[in-house]
Amino acid sequence: MAITVTESAANRVSSFLENRGKGLGLRLGVKTSGCSGLAYILEFVDELDEGDEVFEQFGVKVIVDAKSLVYLDGTQLDFVKEGLNEGFEFKNPNVDGECGCGESFSV
Repeated sequence: MAITVTESAANRVSSFLENRGKGLGLRLGVKTSGCSGLAYILEFVDELDEGDEVFEQFGVKVIVDAKSLVYLDGTQLDFVKEGLNEGFEFKNPNVDGECGCGESFSV
């Protein structure tokens, strides 16, 4: 099982952690939400929880709990800028469908 991070996403996460002044990395997870069933969550991690998996690329750690990893295996986290819009993008090979607004997905 693996999670990958693009260099663009790693640079953005590093910048956030540097501005924050602390943190081990970024937690990527899922929660039940939205019209399609699941939504991504991103949050800073200051200490690991039991059962966390740590994936590191470009000097950035992405931490995923065991329950979320089932839905996220193979996901690539990217950071994209398009005109005035910018944000993290999830390339998840497990997704069957997404809601129209892009806030939730199903597997």
